[in-house]
Amino acid sequence: MPVQVVDLFCGVGGLTRGLLDAELDVIAGFDIDPTCQFTYEYNNHVDYHLRNIRDVNGDEINALYDQDAVKILVGCAPCQPFSQMRFKLRDANERDEKYDLLLEFGRLIEEVQPTIISMENVPKIRETDVYNTFLEILSRNGYHVSSQVVYCPNYGIPQTRRRFVLVASLLGQINIVPPTHNPQDVHVRDFIENLPELAAGAVDPDDPMHRSAALTDRNLRRIRASVPGGTWRDWPENLRCACHRRDSGQTYSSVYGRMTWEQIGPTITTQFFSYGTGRYGHPEQDRALSLREGALLQTFPRNYNFINPEQPFIFGDIARHIGNAVPVRLGEIIGISIINHLHENDIEI
Repeated sequence: MPVQVVDLFCGVGGLTRGLLDAELDVIAGFDIDPTCQFTYEYNNHVDYHLRNIRDVNGDEINALYDQDAVKILVGCAPCQPFSQMRFKLRDANERDEKYDLLLEFGRLIEEVQPTIISMENVPKIRETDVYNTFLEILSRNGYHVSSQVVYCPNYGIPQTRRRFVLVASLLGQINIVPPTHNPQDVHVRDFIENLPELAAGAVDPDDPMHRSAALTDRNLRRIRASVPGGTWRDWPENLRCACHRRDSGQTYSSVYGRMTWEQIGPTITTQFFSYGTGRYGHPEQDRALSLREGALLQTFPRNYNFINPEQPFIFGDIARHIGNAVPVRLGEIIGISIINHLHENDIEI
């Protein structure tokens, strides 16, 4: 009996890559972004369906599975409307065209009737009406649901990232595997220390992904005055931003910060390449993270290719792809949890 996975909102394949690493058979990815297609297909050898999920129906997805397959449907609906920063703007978020995409996932669950599903998002999504409606869909279709907020370092991911993970099954209770790592043993050093030294604005001739954004002269002076784990308060007064001199700016201590080799890194966002948007300064070198370093901290393999040779290179697009991705290791943990559940129900992979 084949076990097959379809990945909705697949992006460049962080979740797909992790499921493949767990030895699940991913047969298709769906996403609306054409700039993700090359990276997804090149690295994972899985067909990318360039579709708006609102236009996809259950018959189309069911046609992809083998007739006797154990069907698994996974997805991470866009999380921007539910982020910590935007959650206070709830009324505006509910007008966001992405706000109800989780319900499109729910619709497809009803139409496809997969044996197992998984959904990953930001923790704040649990406080929304769309999430409660999603749970109602699962309940009336007979799913056993388990969910938790995952602290990524507990699974070997070197970021202070917390993600909400839900798994559900028609077979019975399903659970995420317990932590695999001691967070004290997860360090930035283990992921990016061995990359070649790089100046701000430079590109490694052997890896075009190992390139960093340029810094202004003023920001170059700032990063030279920064210490690992420190803040802008370490700078001379003349280098401080005007906003930091105001009371409202005093709490933003991590911006313009350097990471520390022996600690966990910050959450990788779509702006991780920018020195001024978080603690994205390299622990030693006078620059922000390179694209490759951001991908490695997202636990993508070192050889994951994000650059389509047929298209112009757009730095911001690739950073967005990396920051929006499910960390590959988290995808693998979800895959291992699913496989364990299948084995408990006498289904072999």
